[in-house]
Amino acid sequence: MNDVPLSFLFTILVILVFLSAFFSSSETALMTLNRLKLKNKAKTSKSARLAQKLLEEPDRLIGLILIGNNFINIAASTIATITAFKIAADHGLSPEATAAYGTVLLTLVILIFAEVTPKTYAALHPERIAFPAAFVLTPLLKVLYPLVWGTNLITNGILRLLGVPKDVAEQALSREELRTLMMENHNIRPDTKHKMMINVLDLEHIDVDDIMVPRNEVVGIDITDDWDDILNQLVNTYLTRLPVWKEDINDVIGILHIRTILPQLSKNSLNLKGLRQVLRKPYFVPEGANLTKQLQEFQRKERRMGLVVDEYGEIQGLVTIDDILEEIVGDFTSEPKNRGRHIVNKRDNEFIIDGRIQIRSLNRRLQWDLPLDGASTLSGLITEYLGDLPNKQTAMRIGNYQITIYSVNEDNVVEKALIKRIEDRQE
Repeated sequence: MNDVPLSFLFTILVILVFLSAFFSSSETALMTLNRLKLKNKAKTSKSARLAQKLLEEPDRLIGLILIGNNFINIAASTIATITAFKIAADHGLSPEATAAYGTVLLTLVILIFAEVTPKTYAALHPERIAFPAAFVLTPLLKVLYPLVWGTNLITNGILRLLGVPKDVAEQALSREELRTLMMENHNIRPDTKHKMMINVLDLEHIDVDDIMVPRNEVVGIDITDDWDDILNQLVNTYLTRLPVWKEDINDVIGILHIRTILPQLSKNSLNLKGLRQVLRKPYFVPEGANLTKQLQEFQRKERRMGLVVDEYGEIQGLVTIDDILEEIVGDFTSEPKNRGRHIVNKRDNEFIIDGRIQIRSLNRRLQWDLPLDGASTLSGLITEYLGDLPNKQTAMRIGNYQITIYSVNEDNVVEKALIKRIEDRQE
C-alpha cells in the first residue's frame, strides 16, 4: 500500500462516503413514502412499482441496506486507517496519533455527510430519493439475495427466541393520521367531496349537545291546549315530525309524523283520540352522545329524531338525523323560512344574529371560526364570556369578532346580537 498515492485513497474515501449516504437516504426515503400515493403512482411509474415491490418485504429491504451500509462504513474506516498511517510515514508523524485524529475526522464526516444530511433530505423529499434508489436496490437485492436471506434467517430466529413474531399485522391508520393524510392530499379530489370526508372524520369529536335544538326552542304539541289551536298548529307547521307532550316537555307522550294524520286533516275528521293513536314511542338520546355513534343508532333503530336527556332524565333538547347530516354536507337548501331569520345581513361583515343559533351552524353558514369548546349557542357563548348576566348594548370582542348585545329577554337570555368580523391586520 506504500506505493498507492494519497490522492487515490482520498478519492476512494469520498466514493465510500457517497455510497454510505446513498444507503442511509434510501432507507429513510423508502420508509417515509406515503403508501397511498405510492399505490396510485405505481399505476403509471416503473420506479414507483419497483419501490412498492421492495416495500412488500421490508425485512429483506432493511437487511440489504444495512449490509451495504455497514460494509461501506467498515471499508471507509479501513481506508482511513491506511491513509492515516501513510500520512504519518510520509511526514514523520506518530502513527497512533494520526490514526486517532483520522478516526475522529472520519466519524464527523460520516455523521454529517452520510447520515444526518442525507436522511434529513430524504425525510423531506422521499420520492426524489426513493424512486431512483429503487432502480439500484432492486438488482442489488438479486445479487446479494443469499447473503440477505441468511442474515434475515438468523435475525428472525433470534426474534422468535425473544418472543417476537415474524409477521406483525400492519398497523391501521388512526383517525387523526387519516385526517392529516386527507388534509395533505386535498388537491387530488374535488373540494366538496374532500370537505365532506373531513367532516365525517370530525364527527367523532362532536356531541349531540353541540348541534341539538335547545329545549326552549323545541317546537311541539301540548295536548292540553285548545283543540282549535292544535289543529291550527298542525295545518301551518313546516316540520314533518313533532314531539307531543302534556303540559311540560318532560312529560312527552310520543312523536307525531304529520304524514300519518294527513288523511284525517284533509277530511276534517281528526280528533284528540285519533291523534294519540298515531303517536310513535319517543326515542331518547343521552346527553353527550357522540355524533358518529348516534348516526349509527339512528340507522339501526330506524329513527330520524331523538330527544336529548341528561343523567336525571330531564329533556335538554332535540336532535335529528338531518342535523347530523348537515355537519357532513353543510346546510340543506330547503331549510325552513324561520331559520333564515337567525342571520340578517346589515352591511358588509356586520350581521344581526339570533342568540339561539347554534355556533356550529353560524360558523358553517358564514365561514366564521367562533370558539366551539364551550357553549353551543351564541347566547351561551356571550354569557359565558361575560361571566355575568347580559345587558343590552354591552360590547365585547371574542377573537376577530366585535359583538354588541342587541336585545335581551326577560329571562336574561340574549335574543339578538350585532356581530362584526374584524379582518386581521399586519402589524
